[in-house]
Amino acid sequence: MNKETCNKLCSSFQNEVSQSLVRHQSILDVLSKFQETNARTNRAIIKSVTTCGCIEISAHKPNIPEDVSFSELKQYMDDHIQGDLCDNCKEIIETELGKVMFYTTAICELLNLDFKDILDKELNRVKTLGIFNLR
Repeated sequence: MNKETCNKLCSSFQNEVSQSLVRHQSILDVLSKFQETNARTNRAIIKSVTTCGCIEISAHKPNIPEDVSFSELKQYMDDHIQGDLCDNCKEIIETELGKVMFYTTAICELLNLDFKDILDKELNRVKTLGIFNLR
């Protein structure tokens, strides 16, 4: 997706969210819904491990040599996920992440912030800092 298309998508999404904020006009309502959707996303991922079993989490302390450079560090790190999401779990998680994006955008709208500008600034920050981003 090129930058112009992405900008149009972000602007269109924020406009649609703005039109949809009927029940949740209060920043307090939106913040609580934002927290709820984050929790539901976490739960959906956990359920794909504990109920469905399509993925497993195998966490362990990484074995990082003492003389490894910072630029080589990534090769010693692991996401701890084994397997792939099944179609059902993928759909549920995508839905929950969509809601997170909706309420993130709603917060932007209520505070008169431009979601696209925030995304651009974060992209530039990540590109500038690269592996030194440390997030």
